[in-house]
Amino acid sequence: MRIAIELDGRGSGIADLVVALRKDAGLTQKALAERLETKQPVVSRWEAGHDEPRLTTLHRIADACGHRVVVSIESTGNDEVDRAQLRQQLAMTPEERLASVLNLSRTLVGARRIET
Repeated sequence: MRIAIELDGRGSGIADLVVALRKDAGLTQKALAERLETKQPVVSRWEAGHDEPRLTTLHRIADACGHRVVVSIESTGNDEVDRAQLRQQLAMTPEERLASVLNLSRTLVGARRIET
């Protein structure tokens, strides 16, 4: 069985993945926790989306459930802005780049003052 999720930074993809892996293996939260040498509340927090396991822990979860993790990173196709910014930066002299960085630094410092 293949279980796939797409992480968009807004949903509970990892939580859903942990639940799907555990259920596919026919494990309770307690049984999965025992296989991972952790406590059941930790698994519960992952599944509820209150906490997310690290990638290395996700590998252990998948292994404990009889699966393996395959990570795929794809281009969003929206890199033209980055390329345009790179071209603009490369066209600057070192002095112009430094002035640009200093201007950005001043802007960020001002933004911090507003937030506090």
